[in-house]
Formats: sequence, structure tokens, C-alpha cells
Amino acid sequence: MQIPTDAFLYAAVFFLILQFNVAMSQVKALLCAGGTGGHLFPAQALAQELKNRGLFVDLATDLRAAAYLDDFPADHLHIIPSEPFSGKNLVTGLGSLIRLGSGYWKSRLIISQTQPHIVVGFGGYPTVAPMMAAAHMNISCILHEQNAVMGRANTFLASRVTAVATGFHLKAGCIHDGLSVIVTGIPLRESAHIASETPFVPPSSDEPFKLLVFGGSQGARFFSDFLPEALSGLDETKRKQLLVVLQSRPENRENVQYALDHLGIQSEVAPFFKNLPERIACAHLILCRAGASSVAELALIGRPSVLVPLPRAQSLNDDQGANAAYLEQTGGATIIQQKDFLPEVFTRILSQAIDHPENLSTQAEKVRLCGVADATERLANMVEQYAGR
Repeated sequence: MQIPTDAFLYAAVFFLILQFNVAMSQVKALLCAGGTGGHLFPAQALAQELKNRGLFVDLATDLRAAAYLDDFPADHLHIIPSEPFSGKNLVTGLGSLIRLGSGYWKSRLIISQTQPHIVVGFGGYPTVAPMMAAAHMNISCILHEQNAVMGRANTFLASRVTAVATGFHLKAGCIHDGLSVIVTGIPLRESAHIASETPFVPPSSDEPFKLLVFGGSQGARFFSDFLPEALSGLDETKRKQLLVVLQSRPENRENVQYALDHLGIQSEVAPFFKNLPERIACAHLILCRAGASSVAELALIGRPSVLVPLPRAQSLNDDQGANAAYLEQTGGATIIQQKDFLPEVFTRILSQAIDHPENLSTQAEKVRLCGVADATERLANMVEQYAGR
């Protein structure tokens, strides 16, 4: 029996229509994140969760993001022209406006072509143009603010979006009344969740006391200069007990390694640690800055820490100070302002930690209580809700 050719044609057309309807019914999210790890890592965690739920995910960012995008789970990547606004003089101010304007119109074109159901911004000036374009095109927009104090880009955008998700409770006065604000926590990379399964075990007398020190580019320089003098104040027995893992800028690496070797301290010094959550899980004490993701990972993994927030002169809104307060209130972290962080202060803290490791166990238990293990799921739920899924 011969099947009419028209039947094949009708079946093919029906199949194409069905596939088109399925594709059109699938929610599309455009994520916007500045080209630094602090903004991109939470976006990456959300992107993976949304992909797991069957959503299409695109990413809009700037050229600086190239170093972080090897495994970002986006269907498409869009590079948006951007730069922070500079009004130092007429020429630089005009140049900034032209570049921001170019980013805005490119964003409108991308949004017109991709038709996202929702746009999610993670802060940083590269998010301004696409978030503004989406708001002007009446697309649902969510901001995610990682810090306890809202950054400049998000402050500018807050009155134009549908809702705001936050990593911590925002300090009073950070946002205008009437806007929906939901504390979701900070989406963290999978390696942090894996590391959180490692229980804290205090050091025994016959094993090294593991000190982990990190803090971004500015923190790495400060700690590299600070640490050798602080550790020289320990007695020789305690120095021999130490195993120091230190993030150092490349230009400081050789000098700090020599200084630690001269003190007889076991150490590993490197400009960058890809497996930082694993390093946190292995440490007995952490000395670091108080960036939002660092604070969230310390809480999730549950490790005692000494936090030295970026000085207010280098941070317009003291966001790191506010982040650090989130851990300090649990009793699991100690905050010391950089101006008060003298070598002898840390020498005393470290000496007491080595002598009384049972106190570290108590701190680890306390700080773990404020970790948010389901932050990614919370934010993904919010995205689906405002996308109308």
C-alpha cells in the first residue's frame, strides 16, 4: 500500500509546528554580570540550575569576563560595550557616555532578537546597559545584590526593576520603599557545596596547623607584606607546626616565599587557587578580606576566620564591613579593621588558636549555622516566578 506523498508533507509540517511551539513555550533568561568572579560565579551557579530546569540561558557581559567563561553554561554569549562613567573631564565623560550608549543600543538589539522572558542582573557596571534596555522594553527584571550594602550600579538600577534578590539582609536605607526584596542568599559554585560536606576536624598535636590566607588582588598584596612579620612573632615551636597556604600577587611571590622559608614555616604560595573552596575546607583558620562570595563560602563550609575588610577609603560604601558583620554576629569570625590589624595582633590570635583548637571547633559550628545551602534554588524559583512560568 502506497502512502500518499501529501501525508508525509502534512506530518512534517505538523512536527515543525510542534517543535516551534515547544521552543516558544520554553522560558528564556538573559543573565547580566560584570566581568569579575564576584559577579560571574553567582551568575554561573544560577545558569546551571536554570539549565537543569529546562530553561534557555544567555549571558551578557563585557570583555573582561573571558578569563572566567570556560565552563559557563550559557546557550549564547553576548559581549556588551561598557565602562564605568567617568566625569573627570569633558573628553573622558563624553567617551564614557558614548560607550554606555553603544552598549544600550546593542542590548536592545540583542533583546529584540532573543526575546527573553526575564533578565537577571548581578551587579557591576556592565549590567547597566542591558538592564536599562530590558526595563525600557517592559521585560521583567531582577537584580541580585551579593553584598549587605547595595553597589553603585544596582543602586542606580533598583528603581527600574521588578524585584531585588539579596545575599544578606540589606542595611537600612539601601533601597526605596515599595520594591519587592527577597533574601535568597548567594548562589555558590558546585565546588563549594562539595567542600561543605567535609566536617571540621581540629588539628591534633602531631599534624600541621593549616592557615589559609587570601583576599583578591588588593588583599593579596596587603597580606603578603603583613604575614611574614606577624608570623615571626610566634615562637619557633609554633612556627614549625604551621602550614601556610597564601595567595600572593606574582610580583610579591618570590619575596614572601623566601621570608616564610627563612622562618622555617611550611608554605604554599601562589597567585591564584582554582580549588579555593577545597582549600577552605582543609584549613583550620582562614585570614581573608570580606567579599560577599568569600563570606558566603565560609558560612556554607563552616570554617573559623579572621576578616579584614577592605578599608573604607578603598570601598565607597563599606560593603565588606557589612558583609563581615554577618559572620561576626554568629561568633564564628573575628573582624579587625585594617588600620588596627597590627602584626602583634594577629600573632596573638594565631598563637591562641594553636594552643586552644577546641575553640576553633566551636566557631566552625556557629558560623555554619548561617550558611545558605539552597540559595541557588531560591533564586531560580524567583526567576521562574517573575518569568511567569
